[in-house]
Amino acid sequence: MKEIELSGGTIAYEDTGDGPVLVLLHGLMMDASLWDEPIADLSLDHRCVAPTLPLGAHRHAMRPDADLSLPGIARLVAEFLDRLDLRDVTLVGNDTGGALVQLLMADGNARVGRVVLVSCDAFDNFPPGLTGKTLVLTGKLPPWMFGLFMRQMRLRVLRRLPITFGWLTKRGDAATARWTKPVMRQPEIRRDAVRILRAAAADTSLLLAAAERLPVFDDPALVVWASEDRVMPPEHGRRLAGLLPQGRLVEVEDSYTLIPLDQPSRLARIIREFTHAMPV
Repeated sequence: MKEIELSGGTIAYEDTGDGPVLVLLHGLMMDASLWDEPIADLSLDHRCVAPTLPLGAHRHAMRPDADLSLPGIARLVAEFLDRLDLRDVTLVGNDTGGALVQLLMADGNARVGRVVLVSCDAFDNFPPGLTGKTLVLTGKLPPWMFGLFMRQMRLRVLRRLPITFGWLTKRGDAATARWTKPVMRQPEIRRDAVRILRAAAADTSLLLAAAERLPVFDDPALVVWASEDRVMPPEHGRRLAGLLPQGRLVEVEDSYTLIPLDQPSRLARIIREFTHAMPV
């Protein structure tokens, strides 16, 4: 992976392929490997850029003064687009990554030409579902105690509980096991994770405010939602598509929230059809 130094600290990122630019954002306690399988397909005819954002599974601790609220991380994404001089970007976000996409849409980022929202936090579902609310509660712990809690994720039976990753993915347990390692091993990452979770708890109306501004995003927008999602209500996918002037909804069967893990080929095909339908 490549690395870039941004105002908040060092960000690692994947950059592969050539063609229309996709920037793919992951969720809380995840990294860019969420997108590995879709990228293996999409990079045949797209440039796929996937940063590992400071959302709790990152490798490099952020600076002590870095803003690790969701709006702060959205600004970090905007800085990332600027520094790589990425233009006419298709911005794709799953889980918390979709919340970041909504914040950038609401702010009118000029580098974003179209968006794909994939089963994500929206409206009043922040933190999302039982999984998100449990995680934010653990953020009230001191970092060392949060680390002890996360050490329990070494056990598959605990990772598969509804309060952890069990309702996020049907088939991606290997990835979820990998994502928990940085916070177990690095005290600096634990401190960042607790800061992120506490910032999330402090502003739970964030996405409601963003939703009020989404109708001003008059560019192509695709909403892809898991029809069996237990964390992100399918009704929210329909509402998001209805709010966006050029919004369109596609539902994906046999998947939970993390469609890039559960249905990677199907998701890659949906994204390719969307980008190829757009004027060059």
